[in-house]
Parts: sequence; C-alpha cells; structure tokens
Amino acid sequence: MRALLSFATAVFLTLTPAFGFTFASIDGGKIDLDAWKGRPVLVANTASLCAFTKQYDGLQALYDTYRDKGLVVLAVPSDDFNQELATDEQVKEFCAVNFALDLPMTEVTRVRGTQAHPFYKDVKAQVGFSPRWNFNKVLLDGNGKVVATFGSGAKPMGNSIRSRIEALLAGS
Repeated sequence: MRALLSFATAVFLTLTPAFGFTFASIDGGKIDLDAWKGRPVLVANTASLCAFTKQYDGLQALYDTYRDKGLVVLAVPSDDFNQELATDEQVKEFCAVNFALDLPMTEVTRVRGTQAHPFYKDVKAQVGFSPRWNFNKVLLDGNGKVVATFGSGAKPMGNSIRSRIEALLAGS
C-alpha cells in the first residue's frame, strides 16, 4: 500500500502544473503565475553581485524580443548563494539603474532548501531540478509544465533557450 501511495504521489507531483503559485512582487502586491496560463514562462533566479549578473541584459532582451508573442520572463532575486543586495529596494534600484529592467521581478526569495519558495519545491518534485547557482532558468509551457531547465552558463539569448521558446510559441 505504501509503495502504491508513493507512486501515486510521485505521478501527481510530476503532472502538477507549476501555475497556481504566487510570488511577492518587488513592486508590491503579488505576482500570480495563473495570470500567465497559456503563455510560456522563463523563470530565472538572479543575484545582483554575481559574475552572471550581466545576464540581466539578456533576460531583458529575451523579454523584449518575445513578449508580444506571449513569452513572460520572471526574475526571482535570491540571496541563497550570498550574492544579493540587502533589501528589495536596493535590488530594484540596482536593476533599474544598471539594466533598465521592466520584466516582472519578485522580492528576494529563497530558491533552495527547506525554506525554498513552493514553486521551486514543486519544480524539484516535478523534474528533480534545484538551482545550483544564480541565473539558473526554468522554462514552463503554457500549461505550467516544466519543459526545460538551464544552468547559469546558458545565455538567455543563446540558441538553446531561444529554440525552446520559439518551439513553444509556435505551438510545437
């Protein structure tokens, strides 16, 4: 019975869409992933003081390139790797001044471990992926299913990410 229950739980978690989660917005209020049903979403855990921080330019360029076709890019600042500024206000100002970001961004959020945001716990349950460093990326299809994960080295405007996004936008 226990094995059957574990199997059923594993199947349920694997099939659970990532929509249904909310994040606190860096601008105040909530970011509700349900609002983006039917659209692909790229979620990136970010940090202001990381060698990969320049990827903010690529995340914004990706958003600018595909947003009118339906793509959403969500930045999730995190200090899990001790490379984020002290406050949400500092993060917001840093990103505005240095990168002119206008993509959605959450408050500083835990992405690993027992205190990870429920979205990241769900992604780990679905596909076994947990961010190993800053600027790891999770791509969701329009149904909220995790269709790809990318490490820090995957450039937002690189072919590996863009080809997956283009396929989702084309409906394949």
